[in-house]
Amino acid sequence: MSSPAVVWDPSLLKYDLGGQHPFNPVRLDLTVRLATELGVLDGVELLVPTAAGDEELLRVHAPEYLAAVREAPNVSWDVGHGLGTDDNPVFPGMHDATALVVGSTLLAARKIADGEVRRAVNIAGGLHHAMRDHASGFCIYNDCAIAISWLLDHGFDRIAYVDTDVHHGDGVQAAFYDDPRVLTVSMHQHPFTLWPGTGYSAEVGKGKAAGTAVNIPLPPHTRDPGWLRAFDAVVPAVLQEFQPQLLVTQCGVDSHEEDPMADMSLSVDGHRTIYSTLRDLAERYAGGRWLAVGGGGYQLIRVVPRSWTHLMATVLDRDVPPETPLPPGWVSTVTRAAPAAELPAAMTDGKDTAFKPWGDDADDPVDIAIRDTRRAIFPLHGLDPDDPRD
Repeated sequence: MSSPAVVWDPSLLKYDLGGQHPFNPVRLDLTVRLATELGVLDGVELLVPTAAGDEELLRVHAPEYLAAVREAPNVSWDVGHGLGTDDNPVFPGMHDATALVVGSTLLAARKIADGEVRRAVNIAGGLHHAMRDHASGFCIYNDCAIAISWLLDHGFDRIAYVDTDVHHGDGVQAAFYDDPRVLTVSMHQHPFTLWPGTGYSAEVGKGKAAGTAVNIPLPPHTRDPGWLRAFDAVVPAVLQEFQPQLLVTQCGVDSHEEDPMADMSLSVDGHRTIYSTLRDLAERYAGGRWLAVGGGGYQLIRVVPRSWTHLMATVLDRDVPPETPLPPGWVSTVTRAAPAAELPAAMTDGKDTAFKPWGDDADDPVDIAIRDTRRAIFPLHGLDPDDPRD
């Protein structure tokens, strides 16, 4: 089995919503440049994707929606389906660009399914909001859900999806809400305070899938220790009970305290800890099989490149020490393009991510979220929601 797979090609930058849209592909370009200059990608053969065909897109999306996406750049009237809005503007080549993002996540999934690798990462993926028949939240096609659907037909029947984006992973949850083969876990800012307004603890799945949708809505301004405390109080236990064969993770970094689109207060150090924790959970509960994709993240220079470089490094077992300085070549590239940008000095924000495990009788807003989720989910898995040993 070869080293972990990294899917990347500059053609993925064509997923560009244009103008001043926050979902700017420069964040991908700067991430790959930073990872390259730090040596994270030394000797790694980057896998070049091809666009997903209709057969794969139709796993999740409606035929009329695919037709609308294709048609939208060529018509002057409202094509509906959530297209042409401020969030989801129409852009030239939209279908092909988005199908390529799907193809990149499918390529990562295929490498794992074929047994060539145990881990794969695609930072261009993570379009977790796209729904069956409409675009949503900057997402046209849902590469996460399509890849999971494909994996279910190619050797897997128990897949866990863990979403650490600041926004609820609503599109993936919706795709598998009544499918007991897929466990969806989402850690996000509370829906009272952030779009899309879903992801309450009481959303647990339907029918035979009750208990397979797990939502941990956290209060605004939660910092690394609180976020990690909540994660530790819920996620390992449900993974242990579910026993997945594969872990798929959406690793959006819009939970950072500098991100302009939300109100969480994580750090790059917190993101780095999340990735190492996910790696450990994949080893412990999923036979080491881990497919990681990107997602949200709108502090394009100071945050996304550092956090996702840590993600790629973690997948590759080439962990970058936090105190590592930013390489001069990368700094020069950014400075030429954005002379006014204030750059950090190193691959850290200097934050302490240590946390106290749940069960110490603390009673703050994070612990309220923990209790709500445990009481909604744990009995459905035969676990005691009030016993910290479970």
